[in-house]
Amino acid sequence: MVERKIILVTGANAGIGFETSYALAAASPTHHVIMGCRSLAKGQKALTDLEARKPAGTLSLLELDITNDTSITSAVEKIMNDYGILDVLINNAGIGLTTAKDYRGSILETINTNAVSALILTEALLPLLKKSNDPRIINVTSGLGSIADRLDPSSDSCGLPYEAYRMSKAALNMATACMHAKYQSFGARAWAYCPGFVATNLIGEEERVRREALGVDGGEKSAKGILEIVRGERDHEAGLFVRRDGGRWEW
Repeated sequence: MVERKIILVTGANAGIGFETSYALAAASPTHHVIMGCRSLAKGQKALTDLEARKPAGTLSLLELDITNDTSITSAVEKIMNDYGILDVLINNAGIGLTTAKDYRGSILETINTNAVSALILTEALLPLLKKSNDPRIINVTSGLGSIADRLDPSSDSCGLPYEAYRMSKAALNMATACMHAKYQSFGARAWAYCPGFVATNLIGEEERVRREALGVDGGEKSAKGILEIVRGERDHEAGLFVRRDGGRWEW
């Protein structure tokens, strides 16, 4: 009997998380994707929409706010009780624009959500990841988190500001390096994965519409890149800052 692969995707109700949940569930009847969503109402709609597409594998919904320790504890307990194991963790949940009204608050909120919370969630899930024969952690980051790129005048994105977002993704990249180095003791591997330029509502509905008008995809290609990592096609790049196009970013 082939064992199921249990996969958790955070921020799964929209954008890259939504498309990734479908791509992974559709890839194999042995895949079970847990859709981690802060809002149960939005999560239920997303789950219903994906199940209507009839993937080969299965999906379920999990209430999870990665910035809330109580929510993390409850989510970990539910995964433990329902499955007893976690094979793949995809830290996708994140924010672009924040609700903070002051500059310091904006920076702290962004770093807390995009980097600190991903690390705290991962640490909380270690007992479940350690039960897997092939534990994988994929942190969805951004090329804007590349320090080398920010200082390269020839780069198209060199001049873009977004200090809070850039800092948060650079922090997530370091968290990925720390995870990979630390968790190798029990056979886990981690990747910092850049999904590319995607039309999502991460930085607002108006920007999503503008990107769609330019022909930017809504996350399907990004999801394919994550699936490649889950399948083992980029194992030789474990511990690195990889791009969806098969290339890599400099840290």
